[in-house]
Amino acid sequence: MANVFMSQEFIVQFWGVRGNVPTPGSDTMRYGGNTACVEVLVAGQRIIFDGGTGLRALGKSLLDADKPIQASIFFTHTHWDRIQGFPFFRPAFTANNCFDIYGSAAANGASIKQCLMSQMLRPHFFTPLQKMSSTLTFHNILAGDVVSLDEGVTVETITLNPQTSALGFRITYSGKSLVYATDTSNIDSEHNPNLLYLAKNADLLIYGGTYSEVAFQDSTERGRFFWEKSIDLAEKSQAKEMILFHHDPEHDDDYLDQVGTEIHNRCSRIHLAHEGMILQLASVDRDA
Repeated sequence: MANVFMSQEFIVQFWGVRGNVPTPGSDTMRYGGNTACVEVLVAGQRIIFDGGTGLRALGKSLLDADKPIQASIFFTHTHWDRIQGFPFFRPAFTANNCFDIYGSAAANGASIKQCLMSQMLRPHFFTPLQKMSSTLTFHNILAGDVVSLDEGVTVETITLNPQTSALGFRITYSGKSLVYATDTSNIDSEHNPNLLYLAKNADLLIYGGTYSEVAFQDSTERGRFFWEKSIDLAEKSQAKEMILFHHDPEHDDDYLDQVGTEIHNRCSRIHLAHEGMILQLASVDRDA
């Protein structure tokens, strides 16, 4: 799927669904242990959200492409689980490939380019970003920006968590919309108004709803709090389908099975993401 797609398709594939830290092992094989990376194929274009360790797997799948690779990579923020796969993204080391990289300034003011460069400097890494021989074009974006891509595809940005400088994104194409919203902050028991605005009537809402703030000391209890919030968000946003990802590293496959069943029984529009999951939005209407 990653290499061949029709120009009018609107397809999503999950390459990394875990939060915070990779969790390889026999008890995470079904849902996967790679950190956040989601690929969207729309209107003949490739859009990648976040560069966790799932980006390495995506890169491997692209290596046998018979033509130069072009993609737009949008980073929500620069916590490790969103950028740690970038140094291992092999297509970035191949000449003739082109990547447009979008991200906002980190909390310390560092640009997206500075953040990606710093993790690849010694003593953290052995190969600097300058060794990437593909064409890398960096774009500094702000919350509220609307990025216009080719073929009428737009990506709207909004702030979701001022503490982490995390952005949320909404892709719109030919009347269809996909929202990627993770690392959100809530005001007490209420949903972030920016989140509700971004997710309103989305055809697909990808939401980081099974991982939570460190203030919740007990993994089970904090998970239940956010799952309840996820169901409420699905109802209030009226999203047609909702996928929960960014799974807590403490939650194994059996536990996520149990949670997924419980949530789906209460709201049939909600499912849990797993690595390799492929979704296709309803056929786009060229006349929309």
